[in-house]
Amino acid sequence: MSGSIVLFGPPGAGKGTQASIIVEITGKPQVSTGDMLRDAVARGTNLGAKAQNFMSQGLLVPDEIIIGLIEERLKSSDASDGVLFDGFPRTIPQAEALADITNVSAVISIEVPDEDIIERIVGRRMDPQTGEIFHITFRPPPSEISHRLIQRKDDTEETVRQRLSSYHKQTKPLGDWYQNLGLLIPVDGTGQIEEVRKSVAIAVSEL
Repeated sequence: MSGSIVLFGPPGAGKGTQASIIVEITGKPQVSTGDMLRDAVARGTNLGAKAQNFMSQGLLVPDEIIIGLIEERLKSSDASDGVLFDGFPRTIPQAEALADITNVSAVISIEVPDEDIIERIVGRRMDPQTGEIFHITFRPPPSEISHRLIQRKDDTEETVRQRLSSYHKQTKPLGDWYQNLGLLIPVDGTGQIEEVRKSVAIAVSEL
């Protein structure tokens, strides 16, 4: 299938986990704007230098720089049939700019209710010695290490609710925009990881 795919959904919906099955089925490379920014800065490219100027001041990198990086990435041989976008676009103007440089053929939306996301994220605990992630409900840690586990500051309920609020204000309208174009494919993200993977696989295989 030619054309790029956008993976869409709220923070904590499991997009990163499900991206691998889409890459596996379609052969499209997964593209993260964060990775592209870091790579461009590390290589000292023209766009990387411009991005670094904003990042060093704690400012958001403008859309035109991001779009420029994506345009460069799309020239790579492995992107000839499109790519899988994970975490981009986040706004309608970004989606409009993206449509000018690549054909988006499908938008797979991993749908999870807010309260489920809050339970998933707030229950996470990390072992600072190994970096391994556990969950107080879904993946309890062995009792002998439970005393040293920590909750990351981004995993508090207040922080998660703020992120979800921003998502609903800024990014959710993008889902409606893609739906109006007939590109949005909703996938229930509330089940076990393997169940969601099967749903994603079915959605992708039907494209």
